[in-house]
Amino acid sequence: MEQFEAEAVVIGAGVVGLAVARALHLAGHDTVILEKNSHIGMETSARNSEVIHAGIYYPKGSLKARLCVRGKALLYEFCAAHGVPHRRLGKLIVGHAGQEVQLAAIARAAADNGVDDIKPLAAREIASLEPHVAATEGLFSPSTGIIDSHQYMLALLGDLTLVKNSEVAAVHRHGDGWSLVIQSGGEEMVLNARLLVNAAGLWAHKVAHRIDGMRGVPSLRLAKGNYASLSVASPFNHLVYPVPEPGGLGVHVTLDMGGRARFGPNVEWLASDDPAEIDYTVAPGIAARFAPVIARYWPGIKEDILTPDYSGVRPKLSGPGEPNADFRIEGPDAHGLPGLVNLFGIESPGLTSSLAIAEYVTALLT
Repeated sequence: MEQFEAEAVVIGAGVVGLAVARALHLAGHDTVILEKNSHIGMETSARNSEVIHAGIYYPKGSLKARLCVRGKALLYEFCAAHGVPHRRLGKLIVGHAGQEVQLAAIARAAADNGVDDIKPLAAREIASLEPHVAATEGLFSPSTGIIDSHQYMLALLGDLTLVKNSEVAAVHRHGDGWSLVIQSGGEEMVLNARLLVNAAGLWAHKVAHRIDGMRGVPSLRLAKGNYASLSVASPFNHLVYPVPEPGGLGVHVTLDMGGRARFGPNVEWLASDDPAEIDYTVAPGIAARFAPVIARYWPGIKEDILTPDYSGVRPKLSGPGEPNADFRIEGPDAHGLPGLVNLFGIESPGLTSSLAIAEYVTALLT
C-alpha cells in the first residue's frame, strides 16, 4: 500500500471542514482534506437555507450561540474580502395573538447572546416592511443575511490540497499521530498525519467509530427538511420566519441571490439514522402540506404556485420531544486522544459559524 505524509488531515469537505482546513493551513500546518464524494459540499452544506444567522435562538453560553455570533462577523468580513455573493437582507420573525410570550423569549435570548440590534415590531411596522405578511407583532433582525454557499466553499478551498472520492476505512495510532487507511477508486492507501479533524458531517459518527481508542461517540438522529420554491415572482423583501417549532425554525421564507423565494424546511424525523439510507426526494404532496402553514403569515399563498424543490438532512444529537442539543466539538481533553478533534451535531447554524468553528478547532489542537 502506498503511504503519504501530511501534518494535518481534515475528513470532510463541507463548509465546516473546508473552513477548518483553511485555518490549519493559515496556522502553518501542511493540510490535506479528504472527501468521500466527487465534489465538495454535496450533502448538508449544499442542502440548506443559505442563511447567515444572527445568533438569536440559542441558549446563552452554548457553542451554537457563541460560535454563531462570532462566525457571523467573520463571515461578513470574509465575503467582502473574497468577493463571495451575499446580502444583509434582514429577517422578520412574525407572530400572532397568543405568541407574545414566545416572541419576548426570543428577544431575551438574542440579548443574552449579545445580539443587541433586535427591534420589536407592531403590526403596522410589519405591514410597512412586508405588505403581504399578516401578523400582529414580531421582531426584526437587521444582521441576518443570505450567502451563495457554493461560492463560499470555493473561496475557502482556494489552493488547499483536496483528495476526492476517498473514504476513510480505518484510523490507527501512528507514533504521536494518526495513520488513516483510505479507500479510493478500488484501491487502498495510507495517509499519516500528526493532527486529525473529523468534520464528516452526517458521517462523523461512523468515522469516529473507525478511530482506534475512540469512546463515547454520541447517538445520531437524522431530521429531513424539505423545501418548496415559489413559481411566481417573490413578493418579499426580507426573510420571514414564524415562531420556531420543535426541532427547527419553522417553514420560513428565504430568498436566494437572484431574488427567488423558497419555503422550508419542515422537520421530518427519519426512521433510519444511517446516512447511507437517506433519500433526498421531495414528495409531490409537499405543496399541500406547506400551503396552510405558510398561510398563517402569508394569506396570499396558493398551493398551485408552490413547486417541490430540494431537501436536506440535519445531523442532530437530540430527537423528537427533546431540547435541541448543542454542537459537540471535542478535542483531546474530552476523549484523551492526542491530536484529534471530532465535530458532532454540526447542523444549523453551522454555515454561519464555520469560520468561528475553525478558530475553535485550531485552538484545541495548538
